[in-house]
Amino acid sequence: MDRWRTAAKAGTAALLAGSGAGTASWAAYTYLAWQAGLARGQIVPTRRWPPEADGIYTAGCVQPARWRRGADVDLHLMLFGDSTAAGLGCDVAEEVPGVLLARDLAERTGARIRLSTKAISGATSRGLTGQVDAMLVAGPAPDAAVIMIGANDVTAGMSLHGSARRLGRVVSRLRDTGAVVVVGTCPDLGVISAIPQPLRALAHGWGMQLARLQTAATRASGGHPVPIGRLLASRFLEDPATMLSDDRYHPSAAGYRLAADHLAPALMRALAEWDGPSSRSHPERVPENAPFPQVAAPSSWTNMPRDRLRATFGRRQGGDAAPAT
Repeated sequence: MDRWRTAAKAGTAALLAGSGAGTASWAAYTYLAWQAGLARGQIVPTRRWPPEADGIYTAGCVQPARWRRGADVDLHLMLFGDSTAAGLGCDVAEEVPGVLLARDLAERTGARIRLSTKAISGATSRGLTGQVDAMLVAGPAPDAAVIMIGANDVTAGMSLHGSARRLGRVVSRLRDTGAVVVVGTCPDLGVISAIPQPLRALAHGWGMQLARLQTAATRASGGHPVPIGRLLASRFLEDPATMLSDDRYHPSAAGYRLAADHLAPALMRALAEWDGPSSRSHPERVPENAPFPQVAAPSSWTNMPRDRLRATFGRRQGGDAAPAT
């Protein structure tokens, strides 16, 4: 069944739960299903694949070096999640969120950052376990993981609590390997003008609810949540032509840049607190309603000496890292 038709059915149930009004329920479902059809027509399908972006990034490099076994890297960064983590909507690799984060780390620290992407377009929280399984089959876990997930769970009408629980298990699993984990929570689907009202308002509400649940699950599992939907929504609403790609659904290069600008400080802060690849400790559980901390990158990371970087990250040999996807 089409994702938006599933979402329309879920929306009807939410609107009319307990009403017992069979005729009204059918009318509401028919109306929302019609709106789902409009959304499908407005959202331009894309046959493009996200640009290939994996490799070793260093400060000032024009093109990343191809990773080969035996190559030295200071830190291995891996992206998990859906099409937003993979960079669907970007025209060139330089626009992909993983590249933006890897370059930002390399420029700020002078370190050699290896980027690997496991994210798959169309993935939901149910697919995260498979992505981590694939990573562990290929080789050891990364030093740092960034997860972007949630939009497809909303459009597929999945249980929001179940989605958050699955994310929490994946974060905990990655933390148990010693990796730092940053999660970009569910985006705000209310910024997608191609989705007509009231279906858009329902999608907005579901997305924000899922983001709150993801935040609690991520914190409880030792990860660092970043409220992408809340932080980006105003800019996307102000200038959708710039922030959305030509499919009118996925972010554009400018949209991904904005997302990376919020993810990078959180990643830097998490790494500043990191004890190295052998770290397996989980931080204390943070209450769900706790305020988001300030995540400005520590000034001590700017121009950090190379030997300090090696001590901070732990020197990684190419033979210890998983091959790029």
